[in-house]
Amino acid sequence: MRTLHRLLLASLLALSPLAVMAEDAPTAEPDVTIRQDGDKTIQEYRLNGFLYAIKITPKGMPPYFLVRADGSQGNFIRSDQPDMLIPSWEIFSW
Repeated sequence: MRTLHRLLLASLLALSPLAVMAEDAPTAEPDVTIRQDGDKTIQEYRLNGFLYAIKITPKGMPPYFLVRADGSQGNFIRSDQPDMLIPSWEIFSW
C-alpha cells in the first residue's frame, strides 16, 4: 500500500510540469483588437503579442488589409496594392 502511494505521488510530480507548460503554450488563435477611429473600424490581429495584420473597414467602403512588409519593423503594405507606399514618419509629437 505504501509503494502504491509513493508511485501515485511520483507520477503526479512527474506530470505537473506538463500541465504548467500546456497553460503557457502559444495559442494558434490570434488576438483581435477592434476599435473605432472616426468612421473607420480597425481590427488588429496579434499572434503571441506580435502585430502581423490590420484590417481597416471604412464606412461605406470595402475593407482592406495592411500586412507586415518585412516581418520585423512597423512597415506595413496594403495586401491588395503591394506597390502603394504607406508613410510611416512622424511629423509632430507632443
